[in-house]
Amino acid sequence: MGIDYKVNFTKSLSFLIKEKYQVSISDFEFQATRKEFEGDITLLIYPLLKFIKINPEELAQSIGQYLNTNNKYVEKFNVVKGFLNLTLTDSFFLNEFKVIFSKSKYGHKPISKSSSKIMVEFSSPNTNKPLHLGHIRNNLLGYSISRILEANGNKVIKTQIINDRGIHICKSMVAWKKFGNGETPFNSKIKGDQLVGKYYVVFETEYKKEIEILVNKGKSEDYAKQNAPLIVEAKQMLKLWESKDPDVCSLWLKMNKWVYDGFTETYKKLGVHFDSYYYESNTYLLGKKIIDKGIKSGVFFKKDDGSVWIDLTDDGLDEKLLLRSDGTSVYMTQDLGTAYNRLEDVPDLN
Repeated sequence: MGIDYKVNFTKSLSFLIKEKYQVSISDFEFQATRKEFEGDITLLIYPLLKFIKINPEELAQSIGQYLNTNNKYVEKFNVVKGFLNLTLTDSFFLNEFKVIFSKSKYGHKPISKSSSKIMVEFSSPNTNKPLHLGHIRNNLLGYSISRILEANGNKVIKTQIINDRGIHICKSMVAWKKFGNGETPFNSKIKGDQLVGKYYVVFETEYKKEIEILVNKGKSEDYAKQNAPLIVEAKQMLKLWESKDPDVCSLWLKMNKWVYDGFTETYKKLGVHFDSYYYESNTYLLGKKIIDKGIKSGVFFKKDDGSVWIDLTDDGLDEKLLLRSDGTSVYMTQDLGTAYNRLEDVPDLN
């Protein structure tokens, strides 16, 4: 249960047994009381019988009555055969909590050279919208797990992969460029990540209008989704970004900076921090190199439209897309690069 009951009761028990039975005992066995019985802790009587030749229930009653009368932390007791179940007072637990609270590293195991090294990834947001309730849950769980692992003597690296590139990022950029009228976090007084998220919503709203117009003109819904002007422009922007077009990259850097500033503010309020960061804008390039090697070695394959896949059906899965037909990356592309980078950065991960 995390509390050393021996410290609180050994002195009383030793005194009683010395006075009443003329036996010196300084080691007593406690355990948490089983849930089907009343009590908080249980003193095991049977180990004492090798020193005190008496009926176990009689000994338990004697000890229980003494503690109930002479120890301020014992509220009541009951005996079940050779087990003395003690119900403790609220003041006992309050006192223990005060002791625990006064020790900043209470219960922590020290980190040593032989400690396991563990990487915990959490948060990992997209830079096209603010952190939402799901991210808060993810952050608090990830940070809590990290702290628990650290308290158990592990070397923990708190990390995240920032999803800072892709078609979803370009959607916010296209919308801001077309409808933003120069709005910034500074002239609008809107938190940076919320402002960028606003234009992601604007994109989706206007995109649906364009789809409806095309469908009303007799086009199929699938055709309209692929050929609406806004999505065409977003796809073109992604190609320009991957070819390092200076204007597109400049806009990307500016809007991502707004988002990072907003994230930093949120993380500060949550009380979490990270030891390392990985960015998809870097790892996707390494992922592409890995995919090129995989194509040459036959691990990956191309379909007729030029897209690259891996067949995982032998593993009970399906085929997984690695590169789109136009050569642009997907999540799996950068995941390959990220995994490789992490193993290079921390080769002794457990």
